Amino acid sequence: MMFPLVLFPILVCQEPAPPSAPQAPSIPRHGVVTHTDEASGGLTLFAPLHSGTTWLINSEGRAVHSWERSDSPGNSVYLLDNGNLLRCEKFESDASLHGGGEGGRIVELDWDGNLLWEYELCTDKQRLHHDIEPLPNGNILAIVWSARSRRDVALAGRDPEAVGEEGLWVDSILELKPTRPEGAEIVWQWHAFDHLIQDFDAERTNHGEVAAHPRRININIGTHAAAQPETEDEKKERLELEKHLRAMGYAGGDEDDDPDEGRARRRADWMHTNAISYEPELDLIAISIRSFSEVWVIDHSTSTEEAAGSIGGRQGVGGDLVWRVGNPVQFHQGRASDRTLFGQHDVRWTEVGGQSALSIFNNGEGRPEAKYSSVELLILPVDEEGVFQGLTDKHFVPATQQTSWAMPKKEDLYSGHISGAQVLPSGGLLVCDGEGGRLIETNSKGDLVWEFISPLGRKPGEGAEDGRGPGGRRGPRSGPPRRGQRPGGPPRGPRGQGPPPGDGGPRQRGGRGGPSNGNAMFRATRYPLDHPALEGREFTPRDLPKEAIPQPPGRGERPGPPPGEKVDGAG
Repeated sequence: MMFPLVLFPILVCQEPAPPSAPQAPSIPRHGVVTHTDEASGGLTLFAPLHSGTTWLINSEGRAVHSWERSDSPGNSVYLLDNGNLLRCEKFESDASLHGGGEGGRIVELDWDGNLLWEYELCTDKQRLHHDIEPLPNGNILAIVWSARSRRDVALAGRDPEAVGEEGLWVDSILELKPTRPEGAEIVWQWHAFDHLIQDFDAERTNHGEVAAHPRRININIGTHAAAQPETEDEKKERLELEKHLRAMGYAGGDEDDDPDEGRARRRADWMHTNAISYEPELDLIAISIRSFSEVWVIDHSTSTEEAAGSIGGRQGVGGDLVWRVGNPVQFHQGRASDRTLFGQHDVRWTEVGGQSALSIFNNGEGRPEAKYSSVELLILPVDEEGVFQGLTDKHFVPATQQTSWAMPKKEDLYSGHISGAQVLPSGGLLVCDGEGGRLIETNSKGDLVWEFISPLGRKPGEGAEDGRGPGGRRGPRSGPPRRGQRPGGPPRGPRGQGPPPGDGGPRQRGGRGGPSNGNAMFRATRYPLDHPALEGREFTPRDLPKEAIPQPPGRGERPGPPPGEKVDGAG
């Protein structure tokens, strides 16, 4: 059961301008606009989608450190325990795999920005995209588009009328062992294509009743929409969306590209996996499948051979799905009203009361009652031995408990793409409104304690509008390669805490009202000051550049205190 928070709006008054004063144009506020004594402190890492710079800011919204690169993010960044930065990048490429969240390169930089290691995977067959996850042993889990031909997909039982000449990009997970200074050895891999079920073609070996095999993936998800001709209204809507994503810096391509190619790419990007998270004690992986509005759990304790089958590993199911949540219609169980996730992002492992849990930013795209975003916290059905209580009579055991955080006026927080949320040691949340370039922190009751609007991104009139970001050049190797310490990762959520239902909460601007902000960010992560990467370091804060990025109506145009000024009684 979901328990939405009841939150109260916060009103901040400001002296009106004298009647004789000239009316200045509305300029959105940036920087810290709310900061109470309950803010948890620490440093926040984020990478604007229109920039080659990755920033680490303090609670006053001032930069304490940054890393410079020539290419824009593609898309996540991580601060490792040794102080190095692990960064996904995208760049200009002739490869045919282009789409929202495209990447192609991973780099590791030392604290001073010297390139220690890089790995590229950007071909007509495979391309890195969206997210990675550093592992405790120094390896890296990476999400990869794996292109499958139209013939291969038809042989797997998909309706051929729902497959174009571009085939399907069926996501894979690769575990990379870096070989410095460049390249990597693939030491483990999982492919969704190995775990299909279908009821369309009885001649295929994977034919069966979809509802009776919920651990497998129905290859015919999305066939109805893919097989239908696009209407003029649908085409117009799609082209507007593609322009919006380019303006955010999230997708590549040019406005004069063949519009039919744009549809083909969106149709080929079948799953659109946008986040990956690892739980070392359970040796489990969670991934977010945006196109299906599902989160899946996969067993990493398998060998590569076991990961291709249905037997083996700690959970005993090989590479089949250990657990799935969000949209049971995708495996022919339940009804549309049973759906709980809507185009979600940023799944992260955490703990609540010593129990394994997942936090999810639920974007809300396609939510039937209204367009609003929320944060879901799911306590998982895992026993004391770390084994999922997976299926009962071929139905997945639901989350032991599910709570949901949302705004009092729910529509006041809506970010249809990108975005994220992190459970903090305080028990509150760091919420990233990715499209608005806005970060908010709540306490454990859901009250607003800190709010920041990024001034960073492409300046008006500067740079290309295609959203590819700067250049296409390989970043310079500005220092001698050397082996870094063992990679770490972002702080996990706290043990024994989580965002319970409560009163109060942050304000928020209206939803998207026009062209996208130039200050969009994929997501953000808060690191406490005692994090191993930060301990013992001295920082000299400096102001962020003020780029006065134009924003659409309803975003950031409300009055508020000067950046950094505290608001008494916020919440």
